[in-house]
Amino acid sequence: MTIHEISQPAKQKLAANSIGVAHIVFFVVAAAAPMAAVVGATPPAFAFGNIGVPGAFVLVGLLYLIFSAGFTAMARHVSSAGGFYSYISKGLGRPLGVAGAFLALVTYFAIQIGVYAQLGVFCQAAMLSLGINLPWWAWSLVALVAVLLCGQRHIVFSGRLLGICMIAELLILALFAVGVVLMGGGAQGLTLAGLAPSDVFSPGLGVTLVFVVSAFIGFEATAIFGEEASNPDRAIPRATVAAVTIITVFYAFVSWAVVQYYGASAVAAKASESLEGFYIGAIADVLGAWSTVAVNVLLMTSLFACLLSFHNTLNRYFFALGRDGLIWKRLAAIHQVNASPYVAGRVQAVLVAAVLLGFVVIGADPFAVVYAWTVAFAGIGILAVQVLVSVSIILFFRNGLRGFSPLRVLIAPSVAAIALLAAFIQVSRNLPLLTGSENMLVGLFPVAVVVIGMAGVVTALRIRSTNRPLYDRLDKTFAEATADS
Repeated sequence: MTIHEISQPAKQKLAANSIGVAHIVFFVVAAAAPMAAVVGATPPAFAFGNIGVPGAFVLVGLLYLIFSAGFTAMARHVSSAGGFYSYISKGLGRPLGVAGAFLALVTYFAIQIGVYAQLGVFCQAAMLSLGINLPWWAWSLVALVAVLLCGQRHIVFSGRLLGICMIAELLILALFAVGVVLMGGGAQGLTLAGLAPSDVFSPGLGVTLVFVVSAFIGFEATAIFGEEASNPDRAIPRATVAAVTIITVFYAFVSWAVVQYYGASAVAAKASESLEGFYIGAIADVLGAWSTVAVNVLLMTSLFACLLSFHNTLNRYFFALGRDGLIWKRLAAIHQVNASPYVAGRVQAVLVAAVLLGFVVIGADPFAVVYAWTVAFAGIGILAVQVLVSVSIILFFRNGLRGFSPLRVLIAPSVAAIALLAAFIQVSRNLPLLTGSENMLVGLFPVAVVVIGMAGVVTALRIRSTNRPLYDRLDKTFAEATADS
């Protein structure tokens, strides 16, 4: 690829046929950060919601499988690195497509900031025990550099690294869950507690869902890597279903195991007593003292893998938007050797560093504010985008089923749209609980989501009135991406 080719947005291509189903699944599950999600998200779900956390994972997993029915059907018509941006444009038009792009960008950028802060806090505590005393943000920046360097490599490198991290996380949690089963549970033995309908559909379900839904953020990566997938028509559907199924079954199994370990009557109290030690103490008791060190190390690798996955995802959003001419075209530059959107990665890293240092300047608490607020905002942001995608799928197939059944491309997306909208409302109502803050700014998060979406619509309409060729080129870019896949 020559420099001249790099300067032409319409000709810029990611490395086609580079990754298979397994690599894509690694990206998705790594973004879900199994260790961090289980150890970090389920204890407050037990403490503030109900004991039906395992069943709630099954419910949300089924919802996303329903969502995936239409999502994967549309993947045959949209294999662009724009992800949800491309999906929404196809069904709802370019203005709402740009709105979805803005929301997706801000959402994934926000969750990155939160996870960098969380990783910085964990690293600070771990290194302090070794006599190394550096502030949390210093470790966050070290992680940022490592993520940037990995993201500059070929996509296959990231896929393999994420696979190693994911397998290590799943292995130790699976060992714990199987250990609980082999020891026959705790004092109350093995029961269906946590999965029984009476446990799931009891007071507190709404609050439980707030934490459970957040564990699935990031499975859109299956579409993001469509241009780089081998046989995307098959790879995207298979990877989506596989990733959602793995996340659902694994989270449900491990959270059910911890209910069996503590017992249905004691699990909520144990979670309230120590959110941080809820899982670590149980794992150490079942697997031995060695597992405490392993869990702490895997927590950090889990967060690093999560960051690398989101970094690659955002790079491809920047790439798609730059290629379409919506933002700086240089963001669509492709590395001549690694075929990665390297300029997008560097720009993204600079922005992350600037925001992190901005939080440092104002003295924001890295966990109570930076992490809690950004992850909460990301949760409602991605739900809003998923609602738009569901509606877009319905409209896309409304005038022609294109070989699919009405159940898959009309009924399933309709059910998903209603359920996701309900989840958006429920999470928005419980933001103070999710963030641990009654700050007025937290309450305005849903308003901010709407404002960001409207900014995208206004931007698209302004482009349409001032630069019609650019506006008209957007759909052509989507069509080219699909044809070249």
